[in-house]
Amino acid sequence: MIAIGSDHGGYALKQELLQHLAGQGVETKDFGCYSEASCDYPAYAKAVAGAVKRGEAQLGILICGTGIGMSIAANKIPGIRAAAVSDCFTAKATREHNDANILCLGGRTVGPELALMIADIFLSTPFSGAERHARRIAQIEEE
Repeated sequence: MIAIGSDHGGYALKQELLQHLAGQGVETKDFGCYSEASCDYPAYAKAVAGAVKRGEAQLGILICGTGIGMSIAANKIPGIRAAAVSDCFTAKATREHNDANILCLGGRTVGPELALMIADIFLSTPFSGAERHARRIAQIEEE
């Protein structure tokens, strides 16, 4: 299951992404928001990050205006590696090298077609498991 959340700036893209993933048979859970009314993104970042942390979702996708606010908020949760991504190479590399578990997109900065490609790449790319990458992730997780 993929946990998905947005604020008002990412609402329209989230709706497109939910439809796209449903068409591929991907199970999702929408953690909000549910309209374009102004709202505070940290609540949705925490909800999606919590679901990923607890193992209720394999991966998460968060969308705000730029993807940056969501990534900052989600990365406050231990065990979360959220990456703000705006291109296909980074979507692949952040999964392979960083084992990122939440993709953050900008609803106002990434067009819908590119965003769907980025999400597909992110969701289909496994962590490489290479020792150097695992070592670096362990260092990130240290307190």
